[in-house]
Amino acid sequence: MDARAHIEAHRDEFLASLGEWLAIPSISADPAHHDDVRRSARWLADHLAATGFPTVEVWETPGLPAVFAEWPAADPGAPTVLVYGHHDVQPVDPLEEWDTDPFTPTRRGTSLFARGASDDKGQVLFHALGVSAALAASGADAPPVTVKLLVEGEEESGSVHFADLMKANRDRLSCDVAVISDTTMWAADTPSMCVGMRGVTDVGINLYGPARDLHSGSFGGAVPNPLKAMSDLLSGLHDDDGRVAVPGFYDGVVEADPEERALIARLPFDEGEWLETAASTATWGEKGYSTLERIWLRPTAEINGMWGGHTGAGGKTIVPRSAHAKVSFRLVPGQEPLHVQDRVRAYVEANTPAGLRAELEFGGPGVRACASDLSSAALKAARSAMERAFGTQVLFTREGGSGPEADIADILDAPLVFVAVGLDEDRIHAPNEKVEIPLLLKGAESIAHLWEELGSANRA
Repeated sequence: MDARAHIEAHRDEFLASLGEWLAIPSISADPAHHDDVRRSARWLADHLAATGFPTVEVWETPGLPAVFAEWPAADPGAPTVLVYGHHDVQPVDPLEEWDTDPFTPTRRGTSLFARGASDDKGQVLFHALGVSAALAASGADAPPVTVKLLVEGEEESGSVHFADLMKANRDRLSCDVAVISDTTMWAADTPSMCVGMRGVTDVGINLYGPARDLHSGSFGGAVPNPLKAMSDLLSGLHDDDGRVAVPGFYDGVVEADPEERALIARLPFDEGEWLETAASTATWGEKGYSTLERIWLRPTAEINGMWGGHTGAGGKTIVPRSAHAKVSFRLVPGQEPLHVQDRVRAYVEANTPAGLRAELEFGGPGVRACASDLSSAALKAARSAMERAFGTQVLFTREGGSGPEADIADILDAPLVFVAVGLDEDRIHAPNEKVEIPLLLKGAESIAHLWEELGSANRA
């Protein structure tokens, strides 16, 4: 039986298992559901053991547990692949906007609705089906590569203990490549691979002036105004071409490969439709780059909020005592979040007028960007595997968001390959999250082919 036939024969069994798992409300951000996150880890461990993984363990952290599983290849010289995913899910608020209960999985046509259906339980579980399909196709008792799974329980609450967990278990997690299944494709009829994710760092900027609000008739125009200074700081973040104007901000930026830019240009992107989705009437950004390139390939500075002084009804003629803003920076490969923080700090200090005091509050060390090596054998194998499953060319995309992928690459010293089948319209993090069942099955088939291709490349 080939991999596709095996997957189709076990379709209902797979969906029933996924439904059981989706019914567990494993919301890591809500302490009231922490026992559910632990129950979710135990469910996955039991399922992987039933699939045939000879080693399955629940790894505790100071927070919530991860699941580790390993299935060694028969050939001790075969490559080792680590699969990353997460079993925790986002909160479901606002509950009233769900058409069905978020933890009662509901099928409508080819869609399966539930919190976690796409992000990330459905995409984790297709790996178990993919392994069994690979074995069915080969008639072997072990996969052609050593398969390891690491499925964390805190991704939706910042992966706060994940880096330490990997460092403590670096030897057991050793691998030749890490496969990430926590992203999306371009469209159901346009399969694609994510080949990079932006990083992020954010800062709160606070400017303090007079010890109290001052009467503008008595003091206006004679003392520095924190809101005026903040406006100047924020307006100076970009130049006339839309580039971030903070000195040193672009230090180390790795420019995108021309091949990748060409593949992005081939995507069937409708800017008008995208603007409707963005609820905007115009695009804006760094000169010389398309909209998709601005989202995926270029770093940004975004003003998230600003406030200060009188904001209530009526007038109040004052020089305010303080001004405040929140700014976030999306980063690309080559940028170090701590270096960007240093550059932002220097920019604010250099542009804060005498008589005002600046305080900056960074939201932690930030998250580094990550990217796949387009020339790597592992990426080529993954692309070939997806093309065999989907029967068409697979294009490249990136994602504007971020996760723990850069830590995975750094700590385990392993290249990243993204194999995922979610869609932007799956409404992850929003009410009525769903996943397309045919795509989950294509994901399982892709994985079955990937293990075969990586194993064949090793034998060659």
